[in-house]
Amino acid sequence: MTRIGSVYAEALYGLAKDEGISEKVLSEMETLAKAFETEPDFIRLLSAPSISKDERCGIIDNSFAGKVEPYVLNFLKILTEKGYMGQFGDCCSAFRRLYHEDNGILSVKVVTAVALTDAQSEKLSAKLAKMTGKKILLDRVVDPSCMGGVRLDYDGMRVDDTIQHRLDSLRNLLKNTIL
Repeated sequence: MTRIGSVYAEALYGLAKDEGISEKVLSEMETLAKAFETEPDFIRLLSAPSISKDERCGIIDNSFAGKVEPYVLNFLKILTEKGYMGQFGDCCSAFRRLYHEDNGILSVKVVTAVALTDAQSEKLSAKLAKMTGKKILLDRVVDPSCMGGVRLDYDGMRVDDTIQHRLDSLRNLLKNTIL
C-alpha cells in the first residue's frame, strides 16, 4: 500500500465516518476498484496529460454523477486532478482496512485443497470470532497443491496446517539430518 493511498483514504474515511456513510462508501469504492481492474484503459484515460483536468473531471461527472455518493465522486475528481488515479486500488485497500479496524472485522484468507461447505465455513468463522473477539470475514480459496488441511492468513500472520506444509517441514528435517 502506498503512502498516497493511505493519506487520501484516511481523509475520505474521516468524512464518510462523520456522515455515517462509511459502509456505503466502502461498497461503492470496492465496486469501482473491480470495474477499474477490468477496464484499465479508463484509468489511463483519466491520467492522460493530453486531456485537460477539466475534461477528465467532466468524464468522471458523466460516468458517475448520481450513481455514487458525492464524497466518492469528489474523491475521484481529486485523484484525477492530482494525477493519482493509478493509486485508486491502494486507496480502496486502505479505506477497507480503516473500516474493518473501526468495526471489529478481521479478514481471513482460508486456503484448502477442496471447497469448504457452508457449515464448515460457519464453524470456522465462529471459532475464529471466539478466539479473536472480532467479526470474521472469510475469503475462501481452493488450492489443490496444499493437498489437504487448512491455511489461514490474517493480520500479516499465517497459520499453516496443510499437508504440503507438513511434507515440506519433514523434507527439510530429513535434508538437515546427518546420518
